[in-house]
Amino acid sequence: MRVQAKICGLSTPESVDAAVGNGAAWLGFVFFPKSPRDVSPEQAAGLVARAPDRIGKAAVLVDPDDDLIARVVQTGVTALQLHGDESPERLAALRRFGLELWKAVPIRTRADLDAAQAYRGVADLILYDAKTPKGTLPGGMGLRFDWALLDGFGHPLPWALSGGLDAGNLIEAAGITGARLVDVSSGVESAPGVKDVDKIAAFLQAAARL
Repeated sequence: MRVQAKICGLSTPESVDAAVGNGAAWLGFVFFPKSPRDVSPEQAAGLVARAPDRIGKAAVLVDPDDDLIARVVQTGVTALQLHGDESPERLAALRRFGLELWKAVPIRTRADLDAAQAYRGVADLILYDAKTPKGTLPGGMGLRFDWALLDGFGHPLPWALSGGLDAGNLIEAAGITGARLVDVSSGVESAPGVKDVDKIAAFLQAAARL
C-alpha cells in the first residue's frame, strides 16, 4: 500500500487545487483563531467544494464546543481532527455528528504514546504529533519527535504521522515509523500559514514514490 498524504492548514483556492492536483488523499482545514491557518466555516465551505468526493476533508479543532462543530459539519468535511484536551467521553459524544473522529496525541517520550490507548473504540484514527511547548499552538509549528519511539509500538488504532515533515525527510520518516498516512502543514509553507504550491507538489511527489 502506498503512503497517503494529508495537506493541512489549507486556506486558499490555489493551495487546495495544488493538493488535489498532486494526489493528496486528505485535505485539512483549521478552525482555531489562534492559528495563522484559521479559516471560518464560510471560507472552508467554498474550499471543500473544490475537492472531489474521493478526497477526505478534515476539520482541525481544539476543544471545540458543539455550536462550532455544528457549523463546521455544514462545510462538508468528512472528519473531525481534535487537537485539544478532548477526553474519550467527549469523542464518544461527538459520534452523533456522523463523521470520522481523529484524535491527535502529542509525543515527546515513549510514555506519551500510552495516551493513545484510551481512545480505542471511540476514535477512528490516532494522529501522532510532536508535543509543543506550553503556551504555544498545539501543532503546525514544524516540530518533530523522535520517530524511533514508534518502533515496535502496538498501535491501538489506525494511525497517521505528523510533526515536522517535509519533502526532504518524508522517506526517512516513513522508513523508520512505517507510517502509511502522513500529515504536513508547515513543511509545505513559505511562511506561517502561507502555503507554497511548489512545496505541496514536491511533498506529494515524494509520498507517491514510497
